[in-house]
Amino acid sequence: MAGFDEMFDWVVVGSGAGSMSSALVMRQAGKSVVILEKTKFVGGTTAKSGGVMWIPNNRFMKAAGEDESAEKALAYLDAVCGDSPETPGTSRDRRLAYVAEAPKMIDFLVDQGIALERGSTYWPDYYDELPGGCKTSRCVVAAPFNKRELGGWEAKLRKGFLEVPARLDDGMKLAFVKKSWEIQKIFAKIAFDVVMGKITGKHWVTAGAALQGRMLQAALKAGVDVRIETPVRELIVEGGKVLGVVAEKDGKPWRVGARLGVLVNAGGFAQNQAMRDKYMPGTRSEWSNTPEGDTGELHVELERIGGVLAQMDQMVGYQTSRSPTFATDYVKPAGQSLTGRPGAILVDQTGVRYLNEGGSYELFCETMLKRNETVPAVPSWAIFDQTYAEEYQVSGGWVGKHKKPPGWAETGYLKQGETIEELATKIAVDPAVLRATISRWNSFVDKGVDEDFGRGAREYDKWLGDPFHRPNPSLGRIDHAPYYAVEMVPGDVSTYGGVLIDTKARVLTADGAPIEGLYACGVTTASIMGGVYPGAGASVGPSMTFGYIAAKHAAGLDNAF
Repeated sequence: MAGFDEMFDWVVVGSGAGSMSSALVMRQAGKSVVILEKTKFVGGTTAKSGGVMWIPNNRFMKAAGEDESAEKALAYLDAVCGDSPETPGTSRDRRLAYVAEAPKMIDFLVDQGIALERGSTYWPDYYDELPGGCKTSRCVVAAPFNKRELGGWEAKLRKGFLEVPARLDDGMKLAFVKKSWEIQKIFAKIAFDVVMGKITGKHWVTAGAALQGRMLQAALKAGVDVRIETPVRELIVEGGKVLGVVAEKDGKPWRVGARLGVLVNAGGFAQNQAMRDKYMPGTRSEWSNTPEGDTGELHVELERIGGVLAQMDQMVGYQTSRSPTFATDYVKPAGQSLTGRPGAILVDQTGVRYLNEGGSYELFCETMLKRNETVPAVPSWAIFDQTYAEEYQVSGGWVGKHKKPPGWAETGYLKQGETIEELATKIAVDPAVLRATISRWNSFVDKGVDEDFGRGAREYDKWLGDPFHRPNPSLGRIDHAPYYAVEMVPGDVSTYGGVLIDTKARVLTADGAPIEGLYACGVTTASIMGGVYPGAGASVGPSMTFGYIAAKHAAGLDNAF
């Protein structure tokens, strides 16, 4: 291969979790690897996320004696994802490949010394009521990580959203700290560990930053060449085969050759408003929690050389509210917990409730956008009362007994009415309609059954609610003045469409043939889950698994580990 400035066996575009898993496989095989990251931080969206991996039939479930199997997991994915011409990214063969290889990927990483653990014993699948659904947990996470262990690379790891010495599962319990002595003990331990960390010079992170910190540490130790601020501009193709990439080095083109192949794991296009307008009109880049580099150039480049883009109207929706600090918030206010707790509902701009507030965040936002096609629903309104405000933190910043944060009232972010009718006037809906909606909801709470949308029936709804609220953790009345409303919009944590790949993560052309030397994973691809999010970690898990699959295939190690 002449004309290259550098040669490697394996060239990886982007530094997300799937990039790292593929790099470790290649280094285990004795191959040279370079990871090219266009931003000044390593870790991609994964580092900023919860870092959860949805891994069915994993080693931690087996160790706990769970009633789990590949057959159950496949039955669940078949029931949830299905097959449709509108979602060609998923198929039974791809789902089967995932179910078979994901547990092996976890075993491989643990064997590489990466500290992984079960995310929780209770984190149900999002559609746990379907055949094969899990009511305990299929989630895997990384143990908290001390960033100081990265040395000079510490400042190059993308910031996480939870930089404390706490397991992710424990961190999520803190919302109920005043309701449980056990949770108060967890809080005290975390506080103690924070202080000790400062005294001993440690910088603890959890969630996605812990996962990517550990993956980066392992990659560097294994000899992976990781480069930041090195955007890839072009894929080099000769005779139908991808031979390498054209990157940018010091502002000039730099040709990097790949003997075994190129893996593209460059994220999605959530920060590219023009692409959003083209593929998912009505959504906004400023509502997204993705990093600044999520701009989709590699989607365009992959299509240019013959890759097929699919499911481009899909995103991993994550409802959010536009607080006064929304524009500068590193992580947007989480709307899922706001509407998922008992005593809160969501209504459209006519004052009508139209979905199960306790379900999947992806489905929540999809339903909001679908509703908006016929009834104004973007934004919608989260409705709750004083009892709710005193029980739970609203948008992570206010408990009802305390003074409201600066700007909440002045900007109109938090609407308040002494009566339901006054609140309806504040949000410009018919008072009689809002009164009827809340009365209907309260009647469902009294019966213990949401007759409209089934909220509180599945285990996941209850998990998202309040474990100390009885009889149903998801259902609570709205009847204690004053009443409040907060605007909700369909944000996201990534887009969910991209190029089609096969069971070996090879990029496919329109006739279904693989492009030689070209692989992809993560949200650069059309999700192998189709248009559905089956459970927590349904993006990170497949990214890491198909990065692992790609490297094994390219190195001729399909059956090696």
